[in-house]
Amino acid sequence: MTGNREVITGSDFKRMVSGAYSEFLLEYEEINRMKGAGSMPGTHVLRTMGAAIMPLKDTKDDSIGGLSRRVAAGAQFGARGSAGVVLAQMFRGLGKGLLGKHNATSTEFGKAFQYGILYAQRVIPEQPERPIITLAKEVAKGAYHAVRANKPISEILETAIAAGEKALAKVGEEDAGARIMFSFLQGCLKGLDGNFVSPAVSLSLGLEAQQAGLPDPRNDVMRPYCVRFSVKNVQVDMEELEAHLKEFSTFALVERAATGVDVHLHTDHPGKVIEQAIGWGPLKGIHVTNMSEPHTLAAHDAIMKVALLAVAENKVQAKELQEQGVQIIATGSEMESPSVAELVNAAHSDLAYAYVMVAWNRDFWQAFRQVKRLLGERIELVLCETKQQQAAAIHAFDPNLTAVENAIVMREAAEETK
Repeated sequence: MTGNREVITGSDFKRMVSGAYSEFLLEYEEINRMKGAGSMPGTHVLRTMGAAIMPLKDTKDDSIGGLSRRVAAGAQFGARGSAGVVLAQMFRGLGKGLLGKHNATSTEFGKAFQYGILYAQRVIPEQPERPIITLAKEVAKGAYHAVRANKPISEILETAIAAGEKALAKVGEEDAGARIMFSFLQGCLKGLDGNFVSPAVSLSLGLEAQQAGLPDPRNDVMRPYCVRFSVKNVQVDMEELEAHLKEFSTFALVERAATGVDVHLHTDHPGKVIEQAIGWGPLKGIHVTNMSEPHTLAAHDAIMKVALLAVAENKVQAKELQEQGVQIIATGSEMESPSVAELVNAAHSDLAYAYVMVAWNRDFWQAFRQVKRLLGERIELVLCETKQQQAAAIHAFDPNLTAVENAIVMREAAEETK
């Protein structure tokens, strides 16, 4: 055991995450050309990283535990495609490992990093094992002894990268998933050292440094907090209040209640909403839910017992799905998978007590599974590989059956088209 007393601060963590984003800005197009991890894995992981770094721009929290949780929430909610979901799970594990810490020692951060690797491994159940998970396991093994020896975090990352290089030689450098894991580690190390070599987002100087033509992370701002409360004031102008709330939310609903109004919205600044609401009248029943973590979704006066949710890549397909009986449609395609946030927000609409979510492309599967992890029994999945299978599954849907019963018969119908 060495006498290393290095402390990793919130500022260090910001640089590491920004470094990872910077690295993906350099690598995402090359990753898109590689096999594995679905269609456009580089773009999906870059946009997931964009969602992860955006909460760092305006936060007042400088603790490594608080920042890691904000990054995890952004990544979990903004995850796109299989690669994005795996990366988001790594951030989730990292956030769990740093929970409650203002600063972290190298050993504490190294253990949290290993925790993140473990979360990433759990998210992909398919066999045979995918290269991104093979690489993650080798990286974790490589970092283990460095963590045990209380090495500085830069040495832990260097050891992990060396292990990753050996693993890459075995799985093949052309695998997109393996390259994503390797690029993430390299980016974290460069960020920690301040060695940026790409047009990275400047969290201190603003986003104007972003080069034209690159995906803009401002398009991936996530609002992962569901806020519900009642305002005791019958004089509140509902339309004006709803319009105001929509300025800083992705979903806002104001409904008349017996003594005032009920408010339901999704935001990234719950404190700001509640602070403003104090001026509207006495508040009661305040509930704040982090939708990027597993939670119970309580339906209020749902219109339907069970509803269908599917993904459409254009207006033509959306119309076809509506004609087939799909009630909720999210936007997504092979080139741009829907984010976890888009799917969760749809389920939070209170249209139904339960939802059957139908996918027609394997690239959607991990995001759908992530929604199931977050919302639990309210969600059932029917994961198809083609639009033909999805059409057969939708045709088998029966509104008189429960979500569980529907999922069974719909999967059987999809299987029959193979």
